[in-house]
Amino acid sequence: QVQLVESGGGLVQTGGSLILGCTASGRTRSSYAMGWFRQAPGKEREFVATISWDGDFTYYIDAVKGRFTLSRDGAKNTMYLQMNNLKPEDTAIYYCTTNPETRDYALGTADNWGQGTQVTVAS
Repeated sequence: QVQLVESGGGLVQTGGSLILGCTASGRTRSSYAMGWFRQAPGKEREFVATISWDGDFTYYIDAVKGRFTLSRDGAKNTMYLQMNNLKPEDTAIYYCTTNPETRDYALGTADNWGQGTQVTVAS
């Protein structure tokens, strides 16, 4: 069983910044990809970004490219999502996830999920 705990959500004004963190524990693989999904009120869940086990590869959806940046600390099994220039449309619950490989996110799902952290961007 893998446990994922998110942190760092909150309320921010348009144009502001937030950093989301996610720490994995439990029966994690020796190498695994991590990523974020989000779900806005009344909308379907949406994949946001993923990072490879070594941090060398990242992929972002167009809506956040250039504004969001992923990084990870392998020693701490922790991933960070730096979110800049936030927009009201970024308002959602953000879920930390893991998959064996980054390409697995193309399927639109993940093996393990955190409980989610709320991000609200006020206009």
